[in-house]
Amino acid sequence: MLIDSMPITSSADVNSKRHQIANEIADVFFAEALFDAMPDVVFFVKDMAGRYVVVNQTLVNRVGEREKSALIGRTAAEIFPASLSVNYDEQDQLVLNGDAALNDQLELHLYPNMDPGWCLTKKLPLRDVNNVIIGLTGISRDLAMPDQRHPIYHQIAAAVRHLHSHYFQNIQMADLAQLTGLSVAQIERYFYKIFALTPRQMIVKIRLDAASSMLADPTKTITDISAACGYQDHSAFSRMFKSTVGMTPSDYRDVVLSRA
Repeated sequence: MLIDSMPITSSADVNSKRHQIANEIADVFFAEALFDAMPDVVFFVKDMAGRYVVVNQTLVNRVGEREKSALIGRTAAEIFPASLSVNYDEQDQLVLNGDAALNDQLELHLYPNMDPGWCLTKKLPLRDVNNVIIGLTGISRDLAMPDQRHPIYHQIAAAVRHLHSHYFQNIQMADLAQLTGLSVAQIERYFYKIFALTPRQMIVKIRLDAASSMLADPTKTITDISAACGYQDHSAFSRMFKSTVGMTPSDYRDVVLSRA
């Protein structure tokens, strides 16, 4: 049945049209084919047991498989190393329990060839007609290249260079404001427009990039690495590393050295 072409004049009309289309769509997972065409985005749907119900080809490729059937019906624990899957399961349970959605969580993923890649992850609960959570859906977007055409790019790039040079120090937003000649609010806004990251996410990324590199050297202690990356509290460093990378610094070191 064709949707009529009468103009939509109110929010009630909008909702009516949305429900009409929703009721007429033959395949509720129509978006799967669209996400298959996006090599920089992982897309998935899971049931209440954490089993994959829908995945896009990007996720299939990144876990080293060829067909979607290799993932469907399986959990993260059956696909990813235990050091990673535990963190993914913890995230899922927060969403499935209705405790919190995951919004733009900065994460470092390890691909089958052990190359690291940064992404922003979002997970939302799926609800039935009675508003009961029946599963979750999520995406992980690779961090894009910065928008160097933005008119404020060079000022913000100066702030990023400062972060790279002083990540081991306690950097204040006031320092970046003085350096760039922008207000704190402007810095926050332009950072996200240019890099798709907040300043806080950027400093975490820079510090953990440095930490990941140092952890490949078995002669460096984790305590020394923590201090070298600006974390005077070793436990705070370990918590941040695990929440972002999905494993503890020592587990990450074991994985990297085992593939060396």
